[in-house]
Amino acid sequence: MTPTPAPVPDSDPREIRPETLFVNGRQQPVKVRVPRSASGRYRVVPGEAPPPRGKGKVVRYIVEVERGLPFDAEEFAHEVHRTLNDRRSWGFRFKRVSRGPVKIRVSLSSPAMTDRRCLPLRTLGLLSCWNGGRAVINAMRWNEGVPGYRGDVASYREYVVNHEVGHGLGHGHVSCPGPGRRAPIMLQQTKSLHGCRPNPWPFPKR
Repeated sequence: MTPTPAPVPDSDPREIRPETLFVNGRQQPVKVRVPRSASGRYRVVPGEAPPPRGKGKVVRYIVEVERGLPFDAEEFAHEVHRTLNDRRSWGFRFKRVSRGPVKIRVSLSSPAMTDRRCLPLRTLGLLSCWNGGRAVINAMRWNEGVPGYRGDVASYREYVVNHEVGHGLGHGHVSCPGPGRRAPIMLQQTKSLHGCRPNPWPFPKR
């Protein structure tokens, strides 16, 4: 009697295997299926992450993730913290907290939640925004990136965090300085590069 082979568990149905895991020499995140709407309620990521040592103003911020999204909240918080404290970012020392007064809230949100949180801006389920002290990160964009980044979702994630937090630090939108030039971080790169090259950093030459 031939033994029946053990069943092989299905892969996580939320995951979509990418065609390639590397773009521009960078390992890319595995894509998942992002729902149009989730719970409509945020969960603050618990714990703290200290600012880097050195000089510079400390900026306290909170990370929160809408319940029901298929992302690990701690991984999202780690990626945000790494990005904001990179030497090429805004030059502040960002400290993540889970309570108390903060300057910025970084909120991973479903497209529907993004549309609500960004009003009166019209994000149409496609964009992220800064509104009411909150960098609202559209989970669909976090998952897929944009065509201008040519599959480099890892770099696009750095861009969208730096761009929306940049608004919270007082920076407004700017234009592309010329064809083939590096895009300024406050260019609306999600919409179009307008002839510029993609760039996820405020100070890329640091």
